[in-house]
Parts: sequence; C-alpha cells; structure tokens
Amino acid sequence: MPEFPAPARRRIPAAGVPTDGAAIAQAALVIIAVLYFARDLLVPLALAILLSFILAPIARALRRWGMPRVPGVILSVLAAVMVLASLGLVMGRQLAELAAELPAYQAEVTRKLSSIHASGGLVERAQEMLRGLSNGVGREPREVAPRGLHAEAVQPIPVEIRQPDPAALETLQGVVAPLLHPLATIGIVIVLVVFVLLYREDLRDRVIRLVGARDLHRTVAAMDDAAYRLSRFFLAQTALNAAFGAFMGMALFVIGVPQPILWGILTGLMRFVPFVGTFVAVAFPLLLALATDPGWTMPIMVLILFAIGEGAMGQVVEPMVFGHSTGLSPIAVIAAATFWTWLWGPVGLLVAVPLTVCLVVLGRHVDRLEFLEVALGDRPPLDPPETFYQRALMGDADGLEEQAEMVLRDRALSAYYDEVALPALALAQGDALRGGVAEERMQAVHARVAALLEDLEEEEEEDAAPEKPMTDPESDKPRMVEAAAPESLVPPGSVLCLPGRGPFDDAAAIMLAQVLRKRGIGAVVAPPELLRGDVTGFDLTLVRQAWLCAVEGGSSTAAARYLLRRMRRRMPEARVCAMVAGAGPEARLPAALRAEDAVAVEPGVAAAAKAAMRVAQEKAVEKVG
Repeated sequence: MPEFPAPARRRIPAAGVPTDGAAIAQAALVIIAVLYFARDLLVPLALAILLSFILAPIARALRRWGMPRVPGVILSVLAAVMVLASLGLVMGRQLAELAAELPAYQAEVTRKLSSIHASGGLVERAQEMLRGLSNGVGREPREVAPRGLHAEAVQPIPVEIRQPDPAALETLQGVVAPLLHPLATIGIVIVLVVFVLLYREDLRDRVIRLVGARDLHRTVAAMDDAAYRLSRFFLAQTALNAAFGAFMGMALFVIGVPQPILWGILTGLMRFVPFVGTFVAVAFPLLLALATDPGWTMPIMVLILFAIGEGAMGQVVEPMVFGHSTGLSPIAVIAAATFWTWLWGPVGLLVAVPLTVCLVVLGRHVDRLEFLEVALGDRPPLDPPETFYQRALMGDADGLEEQAEMVLRDRALSAYYDEVALPALALAQGDALRGGVAEERMQAVHARVAALLEDLEEEEEEDAAPEKPMTDPESDKPRMVEAAAPESLVPPGSVLCLPGRGPFDDAAAIMLAQVLRKRGIGAVVAPPELLRGDVTGFDLTLVRQAWLCAVEGGSSTAAARYLLRRMRRRMPEARVCAMVAGAGPEARLPAALRAEDAVAVEPGVAAAAKAAMRVAQEKAVEKVG
C-alpha cells in the first residue's frame, strides 16, 4: 500500500514575531538605542564572539591532539593575537610610508585631472563663473580709514603670544592618550575570547534556557550543529580571505603599485563585506595607481586584476569551499552593512555580515526568532507550492513558467507535478470550496494552470517508467535503463484519465495523462460526462486502464465512489484505478476507493505512472497463466 504524504497546508503560517505593531516599534527603538550607546561594551563582545567562532576549531584540534583545554585555548588565542599584531604593525608602517609620499603624488594627480578637463571647456568656464560670483558676494566691504589729527593713533599694535615648550610628560600624554581606548578594547576582546572558548558549553546551555526548548535533545543538537557549522564557515572564510589578500598583495607588487602589502591586507579584510567591500578594496590602489603612473596602464591593470580576482573568488573558489551563498539575501547584506556601519563605524562594517549570519542561524533554530531568518535569510519566504499558487493568483504567467524551468533543471516532470503543482492546486481547491476567493479569480487561476500544462506538453520526462539494472560494459557499476511500455497500453485511448468533481481535478487528469504519454502509453483525458453517455468520440472498448484523478478535498467520498462504480460498469474489461493527490495518511477518500476494489490507489503522478506499468504487467501475466 503506498504511503500518502502529509496533507498540503491550507494556510501559510506567519513567522514567529510579535503581532503588536507598537510593541515591535518600541522594542526596535530600545534595541537600537542600546546597541548605539553601549557600543563601547558591545563592540568588544561582538568581536570576541566572532573570534571565538574562528578559533573554536583550532582549540578543538589541539584538544584532540592531547593538549589540555586551558593551555589549548590560551595557545590558540595567543597565536591569533600575534598574527593580528603583526598585521597591525605592517599596516602602520605602510601607512606611514604612504603619508610621507603623498605630496609627491600631487603633481601627477593634477596633471591627469587637467588632461581630463580640457582648458576652456564648458565645465571649467562654468566653474570660473561660479568662483567669480562667489568671490564677489563673499567679499567684505573695505573699512574707511579715519581722517583728522587722530588718524595715526588708531593704528593696531602687533602682539605675539608665545606658548611655553611642552613638558616631556605632556608630550607622552599626547602620544599615549589616543592609543588608550584601542588598547583597552583589544585587551577586553582577548579576555572575552578566552572565557567564551573555555565556557562555550555553559553559554550554550544558558542560551537554550533563555529561548526555551520544548524538545531539549533536538534543540541542543541544533545549537551544536549551528555552532559547528558557523565555526567552520568563519574559519574557512578567514583562510580564503587571507589567501586572497596575500595573492592580491603580490599581484599589486608585480604591477608596481606602492604599499602593496597594505592594499593586500585591506583587500582581505574587505572580503568580509560582500558587494560593498569590493568597491572599497579597489578604490585605494586604483587612486594610488592613478597618482604614480604617468600613463593609464597601471590603473587599467589594477581594474582588470580586481575584476578577475573577485570573479574567480565569488564564482569558483567560494562555491567550491562552502556553497554558493552566505545564507543572506543580497538586500540583507546591503542593509546589514549600512546598519552596523552607522552604529559602530568601520568595525561595524567588518562584522556586519558575520553578525547577521549568526542572527539568521539563530532564527532558523529558535522558533521565537524565526522572523530573523525570514527577513534576512536567502531561503524563499514561500514554499514552492505556495509560490505557484501565489503567482497563479496574481496572474504571473511568466513567473509560473520561470519556476517550472528552475525545478525541471534538476527534477523530472512528474516530480514537479507531485511536489509543486498538485499541492498548489490543493491549496487553490481548498480556497475555492471555502469561498475565500472570488469565482472569477479562481477561473483565471484555472486558465493559467491549463496554459502552463499546455506549454509543458513538450517537456521531456527523464524519470521514466520502471527501471531495471543493466551492466555497463565500460563500468563495473550497474546502470539503469528505461523499460518499454507494455504493448497493451501503447495504442491511443488504451488508458483513460477521468477527473473527479473537484474544481481542479481536470488539471490532475491532464498531468497524469501527459506523463503517461511521455512514457509511451496512449493516455487520453475524458470528461466525467463520458460515463453518462453525453460525450461521443471515445471507443471505450479500447480502454485497458481507467484512472479516476482527484485532488483531495474536491470530490466527496460518495461522489468518488459513485464515479468509480460507473467506470467499472461502462468499461468492464478495463482495470479501474485512482490517483488522489494531496491526500494525507488520515484522508478518507483513498480508503473509500480501496473499499470499492480499485486495483490501485496512488498518491501522485509518479506513483500512478509506475502503477500503470505494474498493473499492465500483472494483466499480461494473468493472460499467459
């Protein structure tokens, strides 16, 4: 007996989010205010959490190699601090060299700008005119010199004020004071990273207690899996970005761009910021190339280098390492970069994507925070059947065809019907019977679905009928080949697909007949009126199988049983079967049809197509016997 899948959802559930608009606005304002005014505390905490994700795999590896927990954590943190300190020293030295050389680049920049804007051009004449007007308006009136005997007395006396030389303590204070805040932040981050790595299981348990868990085992497993995947993702991303930055630094050195190490480090850091980071990374070396090269060769080479490098990383390397996406939608990436930069400055730009990825993973595993995954994640907000139904309701025929093309790239036509189209028709049929959608609109949906099925008539069915193993002479592994349709089912009209009484049962019958024809079976669709003798043109003596096609919820149990009996009376030589799409395990209709001695009752198109082949083979065996 085939297992029927869970019934199609009759409504689209809302994500876990508070429904009170005022409460949402107040909570958002409070959260933003806390993030902004407590940034001196939250920035080190966020950096510590992200660094702990990166260092956790290293600490686990040291633990597996036999090193105790505390020394392993301290060693991994010290190694990270040494690497970051070395990068900071190198960047500081490169920045100092760049600052010393900037005046030398001014002449070349001026020359290039003057070559771009030809002298006497429209733009320059407009600039000169505006500059003259500005000088005329902004000029202060001249003061009238005093006349008379006291004219000499009003002349100002020059005064010179001299400040005492600063003491050594004041000089030291002026140098050290700007460094105190960054050094304090670094110290706090190091301490927090150590404690997060040492007590990560305890922190995980406290998070579970805060968010609540109905199924503790599954929640713990989900949180562990999420933390493990995030750690591997951030570590892999850090390694890739470091390698990419090193490669770009060497390439810029070969091109001849000054301070290539600085721009390589900046490129690696900006890889943490998708979309926006690319433009920031290319801007500085491009400007420097414009300032140093007397021609245009170096700037063009820099642009080509970044275009090829970013394209290779984004389209080849990253998909091979950890998939095609960070799990965020493109709009979420831009919004996150803007939001966190506004809150926390340059540090916020660097941590924007990792923090948002953490929020999306949290929303995926915590029911109360599901709205985060819906709002920021890259998963489609609607399931494929819901998307199908929504586009049909909106009259988006192009969207329906686009969805079908995307699914059919990897799936067979019968799978598309079973997993997308038929569940969507179950949703539509439920709305139609409940009166939730106007009749005119439902008729339009029916017409769009019929047009789509007509367009799919030429689509190939790759997942063909029953498969049998056959040895490939060029391989030791067995391969699968298609079995030909039984001769009894090849003539047109040998299989008859009749719809039930539901609004979309005729679409289900068309789908089944279409798939059967693609498998070499002569299937046709006939209206239910054929059973009353109101339709002519069908030779019922040719029918070897008759399939009643219904979508769960459309035909009543009594009506379906009545149709099955009439099919058996009108076609006594045919095997009478049924396909009930969208029926769950507790559905009454499949059980009622089995009680009417239906030869096969199947839950979908693919299962019905296989059953048609099986029933024909059983019939042939009976004749031989």
